[in-house]
Amino acid sequence: MKILVVGGGSGGHITPAVAVIREVLEEKPRTRVEFWTDRKYYKNVVKITTELGVSWGSRRQQGHNSRKNAYIRVRRIWSGKFHRYAGWSFKDYFVHWQVTLRDLVWGNIVGFVGFVGGVVQSFFRLILPGKRPDVIFLKGGFVGLPVGLVARLVRIPYVVHESDTVPGLANRLLMKHAAVVATGWGELKGAEKIVQVGIPVAAEFRATTTSQQKSLKKSFGFDPERSLVVVTGGSQGALSLDQAVAEILPELLKFTSVGLVAGRKHYEEMVELKRYEEWDKAKLQSNFRMWEFNSAMNELMGAADVVVSRAGATTIAELAALKKAVVLVPFEMLPGGHQTKNAERLQEVGAVVAIPNEKLIQQPSVLLEEVRHLVRAPRERENLAEKLHLEVARPEAARNLAKIILEVGEQKAKK
Repeated sequence: MKILVVGGGSGGHITPAVAVIREVLEEKPRTRVEFWTDRKYYKNVVKITTELGVSWGSRRQQGHNSRKNAYIRVRRIWSGKFHRYAGWSFKDYFVHWQVTLRDLVWGNIVGFVGFVGGVVQSFFRLILPGKRPDVIFLKGGFVGLPVGLVARLVRIPYVVHESDTVPGLANRLLMKHAAVVATGWGELKGAEKIVQVGIPVAAEFRATTTSQQKSLKKSFGFDPERSLVVVTGGSQGALSLDQAVAEILPELLKFTSVGLVAGRKHYEEMVELKRYEEWDKAKLQSNFRMWEFNSAMNELMGAADVVVSRAGATTIAELAALKKAVVLVPFEMLPGGHQTKNAERLQEVGAVVAIPNEKLIQQPSVLLEEVRHLVRAPRERENLAEKLHLEVARPEAARNLAKIILEVGEQKAKK
C-alpha cells in the first residue's frame, strides 16, 4: 500500500503526522509512505522521518538498518497561505497599514501564486500511473488544500484531521468530501463521517515521575530541587511572551528557575537576556537558560513544574500527555480565533489558566502573579495537570488514526 501524508505550515501539523506514520509502519511495515511538506519545513521533516529508522528516498537509497521493504520519501510541495486577522475592524486595516500592505496585500498575492503552483504540481504528481497513492492523509493547514482539491478531482480518497475546536479555512473546504474527518477534541459539523480520535503526539511525550523530573532538570543545568518554569511560543516563538518574560524575569528568578524558548523568529531581539545566563566551567551558575529552539521539547517541558505557552492544539495535547500545569496565552489574531477558543474551553473546565494576549502585553505582571501562585501551590498544579490530561490526552490517538487511514486505503485498493 502507498500512503501520501501532507503537512506543514507549522510544527503543529508535522509532529502529529509523524506520530501517525510511526503507527502505520508498526501496523504495516511494508507500507510505502510519501510525505509532502512546504519548503520551510522540508529539512525538519527529512530529519524527523530519518530518525524513525526508515530511509527516505528510493528503495536503492535504503540503508541496511531500514525497516524491511519500507521507505519514506519526503518531497516539497508548493503552497500558499491566505493571510487574515481575526477581530480587525475596518479602521484597523488603515491604522496598521504596514501590516495590511505586507501581509494582507502582498502576502496574499504570493499565497495565491503558491496555491496555484501547488494545484498544478499536485495534479501532475497524482495522475502518474503507478505513482498514485491508495489514500492521502491531510494533517490540516494550507499546505494540504491544493493536494486535497486535486485528490477529489482524480478520485483518490483522503482523510482529514482537525486538531482545534474551530477548523481552519483549508479543512473547512476539504471536510465535505473527505472519506473520514478525524477530530482532536472538538465537535465539528460539515462532513458525513466524523470520528473523534484525539490529537496524535509522539510517544516521547509521557508523564514523568518526581525522580525523572529532577534528573531532567539537572540535565539542562538547573537545580533539581528548585521549581522550573518553561516558557515557549513554539519553534518560531511569540514576541509578546518573550517581552513579558524579559520584563518580569528579575522577579521570577527570586522564586523559580526559568527556561525560555525564544523562537527562531525573535531570538535575536531577546539575545540581551543571555546576560542572566551565567556559566562557570560548563556548569550553569544562574537559574535561567534561553534557547532559540530546543529539539528535546518533550524533555524540557517534562522537567517543568509550570509551562507557559501559546494555545495551539498540538502543544496542548503534548502538555496533556506530560501532565503539566499550564498557563495558556492564546494568540487572538489567528483566523477563527481557534487558539482563544481552545484556551477558553479548557479554562471553563478548570484544566488550564488562561491569560488574554492583549492583557499580557499591557500588564506583564499578571503572568508573574499567576506563575508565582502556581509555583507555591503544588496541589493546585496537580489538579490542573490531572484535569488537562483527562480532558485532552488520548494515548491511542495516533494508532487509531493510523488504522482509519489504512482501512480507507485498503477499501480503495480492493476496488
